[in-house]
Amino acid sequence: MPRHFLTDFDFSADEIHKLFERTHWLKREQKARRPHRSLEGKTLGMVFEKSSTRTRVSFEVGMYQLGGHALNLTTQASQLGRGETYEDTARVLSRYVDGIMMRTFEQERIERLASASSVPVINGLSDLVHPCQILTDIFTVIEHQKDIRNQKVVYVGDGNNIAHSWIHAAMILEFELRIATPKGFEVHSSVLENVKKKNASHIFITNDPREAVRGATVINTDTWVSMGQEGAGEAEKKRVFQPYQVNVNLMALADKKAIVLHCLPAHRGEEITDDVMDGAQSRIFDQAENRLHVQKAILEKLMM
Repeated sequence: MPRHFLTDFDFSADEIHKLFERTHWLKREQKARRPHRSLEGKTLGMVFEKSSTRTRVSFEVGMYQLGGHALNLTTQASQLGRGETYEDTARVLSRYVDGIMMRTFEQERIERLASASSVPVINGLSDLVHPCQILTDIFTVIEHQKDIRNQKVVYVGDGNNIAHSWIHAAMILEFELRIATPKGFEVHSSVLENVKKKNASHIFITNDPREAVRGATVINTDTWVSMGQEGAGEAEKKRVFQPYQVNVNLMALADKKAIVLHCLPAHRGEEITDDVMDGAQSRIFDQAENRLHVQKAILEKLMM
């Protein structure tokens, strides 16, 4: 049976720490331009139902740097767009490639794909979770702030897949996490239920962004309107979210050495202001680069 990475819970705390050790090594080797072709001759099939910049480029470049090859399949350019099932797609792709990465909408779709795949499947994003991104975020925190367990991590904004993955990561790695979302835009009830079931007292959920950010050492946000949710009600949603904007006033409540993260793409002037995004506390573009290095470690772990 292949090993998949579909949710944040698919790697243990020990596996995550070892993955980060490997990420440090891979990043160092790449910066020194030393070859590290551990996936020589292997192919990753990338299935995109949602458009992408960072996910596609980081996985494609990552496979190239590891000595392998990545091929891009969109819904429009494959039989998925004409009604072929996820199960049949997985059975066929498994005969051609050594791993599959999927970026999709409902979590059920990637679960179905993985259920019929005989090669590892990686979740490049779903509406429920974004596991590759959250490992990247935590790696970036460790790079700049050292031990994640000594941090006060805050997420402000929509209770979306990034918020869910932060909660899951805090449950696995046991660091302090505060989530601030507007009323009506809270994290999914199943995620909240899991927090209650595990009695995770180090995870604090509120509707007050100022309360959440006070004393924070890491502040993370995301777009207020996720891909596929544009349209009617967008203007009203932006009005409701205005108090959750990461700006100099909100940052003034955080620790003076706090860093700022955003998984991108950012809507400047909405969830984050230019002066914060481009300011001295921003680690956003380091974070974007680290997608490449973290995902290379994930590819190695699953495909070697």
